[in-house]
Amino acid sequence: MLGAQATPAERRAKFRELLAGDEIVQFPGAINPINAQIIEQTGFEGVYISGGAFSAAMGLPDIGLTTLTEVADHGRSIARVTNLPTFIDADTGWGEAMNVARTVQEFEDAGISGMHLEDQVNPKRCGHLDGKEVVTAAEMSKRIKAAVKGRRDENFVICARTDSRAGEGLDAAIDRAKAYADAGADMIFPEAMRDLGEFERFASAVDVPILANMTEFGKSELFTTEQLANVGVKLVIYPVTTLRIAMGAIKSGLQTIRDKGTQVDLLEGMQTRADLYDTIDYAAYNEFDAAVFNFSQEGHQ
Repeated sequence: MLGAQATPAERRAKFRELLAGDEIVQFPGAINPINAQIIEQTGFEGVYISGGAFSAAMGLPDIGLTTLTEVADHGRSIARVTNLPTFIDADTGWGEAMNVARTVQEFEDAGISGMHLEDQVNPKRCGHLDGKEVVTAAEMSKRIKAAVKGRRDENFVICARTDSRAGEGLDAAIDRAKAYADAGADMIFPEAMRDLGEFERFASAVDVPILANMTEFGKSELFTTEQLANVGVKLVIYPVTTLRIAMGAIKSGLQTIRDKGTQVDLLEGMQTRADLYDTIDYAAYNEFDAAVFNFSQEGHQ
């Protein structure tokens, strides 16, 4: 109630514990705070905060138009309400080495548990689109070293994403992953892999955990957690899944209201009032201050 009970430090330590464990873990993307609460209540291990989903929710393409301040504020609002570790998309770090160090500290101050930094040229593109350009491995290593140097909580996870598979080939992408791990990356995010064997090659090549991006309609097949675990993947993210579920339902529902002049046929698929209040822990606010919560839920749906 009134925010997460676990402190940011505890959540970061939990993230480290999960990455060091034997089981693969799932971090669905949250598009807003209540989405994060539902992720926690469903039993997932963590929450992912997608830059692509955030930009889309703002009506913008995922090409680096959102600012550090906007993304940090968005991340803070989500981290505040969940006891789970939160892992955020830092794009290219919003600038050069010193900017990257500041990015880490802004996310630490926002209560975030970790971030991933990519090797694309800025302005970036969605990782599953063609035409991406990457900086040199040396430049990306410099970004990673700056992130590590800027970090104040050693448990804050710094993940290096490489978008080089499409343009440079698998072997070159793996060489980059090795260099990024040597530069201090705690985890490697190989973007737009084409099959399970490619994930396995990355997992075998580096001594840090590997992340798999299971985004819909992209370059990668939608593998199960069992399949991914079998090839050495430690963390799976589902960046835009909840946004797509929500927007699909909203678009269909609005068309029904437009066609029929009422939402009555949509009620069965809606979150009820009682479930909404349970999700946001409304009753706990009553225990904190009865003057805030002074009515009964009885009879409300």
